Amino acid sequence: MARHAPGPSTSDVLLRDVTERDLPIFFDQQLDSDANHMAAFTARDPADRDAFTAHWTRILGDETITIKTILFDGHVAGHVLSYEDEEFGQPEVSYWIGKNYWGKGVATTALTAFLDHFKVRPLYARAAKDNIASLRVLEKCGFTICGEDKGFSNARGEEVEECILNLPDPIHGEMIPR
Repeated sequence: MARHAPGPSTSDVLLRDVTERDLPIFFDQQLDSDANHMAAFTARDPADRDAFTAHWTRILGDETITIKTILFDGHVAGHVLSYEDEEFGQPEVSYWIGKNYWGKGVATTALTAFLDHFKVRPLYARAAKDNIASLRVLEKCGFTICGEDKGFSNARGEEVEECILNLPDPIHGEMIPR
């Protein structure tokens, strides 16, 4: 019988405001080619530090974006954020977990904690259709697939299918079709 290691306790995973000290760690995490392939929809050139800095300066200066650093055992494991999707005009959640923290339950625990505090619903998410781990995280957190799309993946150099997921309003159950 296969046994699964238990996920981290909630005390192992904490969310806090992003600080300038987190940015070099985020930069290093997003340099990983496996992580870029898995995420699919990434920066054109992950090694372009100037583009990275400009991107994060914009994010941190935008008061409509809610963003938190994910800590695991006191170490920066990644980040989670919500923003309004420009194409659809709806709130969307996204996250990045450093490869060293994959498979430990960090993403599920962090996203659950984020959703406990970020109450805007409906809330959307996207994941490459072949990113089974991310789709599973989102489903564990209550998201359901509500559509599909395609987009150009900088990391893969080709068009990639993606799933669109929705976390409905618990009172009204509203899902806005996309």
